[in-house]
Amino acid sequence: MAKPWARLALLGVLWLLSLSAWATPRIGVATMQPGEVFFERFGHNAIVVVDPATGQATSYNFGFFDPGESDFVGNFAKGYMQYYLVALPFEQDLVHYRDTGRGVSLQWLDLTPEQAQSLADTLAERAKPENARYRYDYFTSNCSTQVRDALDAALGGALKSQLAGRSRGNTFRSEAVRLASPATWMWLGFDIGLGPSADKPMSRWEEAYVPMRLADSLREAKNSAGRPLVQSQMELLPHRIAAEPAEAPRRWLPWLGAGIAVALVIALAGRRWPRGAALVALPFWLLCFVAGALLAYLWGFTEHWAAWANRNLLLFNPLCLLLIPGAIAVLRRRTPPAWFGWLAMAIAVGASIAWFLHWLPLRLQYNQSWIALLLPVHLAFAYVFMPRRLSHR
Repeated sequence: MAKPWARLALLGVLWLLSLSAWATPRIGVATMQPGEVFFERFGHNAIVVVDPATGQATSYNFGFFDPGESDFVGNFAKGYMQYYLVALPFEQDLVHYRDTGRGVSLQWLDLTPEQAQSLADTLAERAKPENARYRYDYFTSNCSTQVRDALDAALGGALKSQLAGRSRGNTFRSEAVRLASPATWMWLGFDIGLGPSADKPMSRWEEAYVPMRLADSLREAKNSAGRPLVQSQMELLPHRIAAEPAEAPRRWLPWLGAGIAVALVIALAGRRWPRGAALVALPFWLLCFVAGALLAYLWGFTEHWAAWANRNLLLFNPLCLLLIPGAIAVLRRRTPPAWFGWLAMAIAVGASIAWFLHWLPLRLQYNQSWIALLLPVHLAFAYVFMPRRLSHR
């Protein structure tokens, strides 16, 4: 429940917004901080247009989708998502963020009257039901990139020209993993599921798929007259939940330490107790199969381009499914077929190839951590279940 003073402050801000002393529409960009639900982790934004005739502040929000539409889940899985631009009173748009404790800031932009009017007219036309749908892509066509593109069009391409040639070295993966980090399952999904296309350093223009990054870039941008694009900034709602995760270096050596420790236990104990090794191998190989099958599906049968050519398929190998009957045979004190040991060795060789590919001058995929963790484990199982060793038990 919001405190009375917070409600009064919000009403006061909205009353100020309604003052219609402007001859042309006033344009602002509202930036909403990340929330606690998984689809709110990346924050949000919207374009605010204050009508000079009525003083009505309208939020043009590109973040709406309809989970009730036909085959919504199937289209989401295949990468065919459709989102909508919705125009609604700004006060109404703020209610959700106030109630969930998410901070909201507003940047007023210094545009020429012609630019402001053109943007307002374009947004009003696009918000009509027949024009509101757009093809959603998580990284290149989302709620924030739509805001970015609308502003750039109003500025005659001046925003892109200022941002496209600059980079902070961030990648689609680094930003996705950082922002998803409070939800373990979510950052694991991004880190395992993204391929090398997600590891190209982004320009500031591409980085604007994150609403907070777009707000940062707008503060540094210039308008067509060479003045700062952001005329003023105000905080509309305080952020009352966990802050946006900070940037932190990603280190793979701890993962290597964990992988070697687990592999040593498997190799040393497995020499005397192969059934114990088989008991550990069963869930490990099942996990590799499930993850690998999903990676293969994303690459071969969907439009999720950032997941294509994923070298983690060599680590989460779907062929691990074929090893499960052999592990069950070991648990039942039976000798598995000879191909079982050879397949375990082949899968370990595949994992070694993932390590080799990482150091070749190819398109980089940042999967050092997964190589460091899983390669020693695959090698340990190949050692324990090598054909000659099993035939002598």
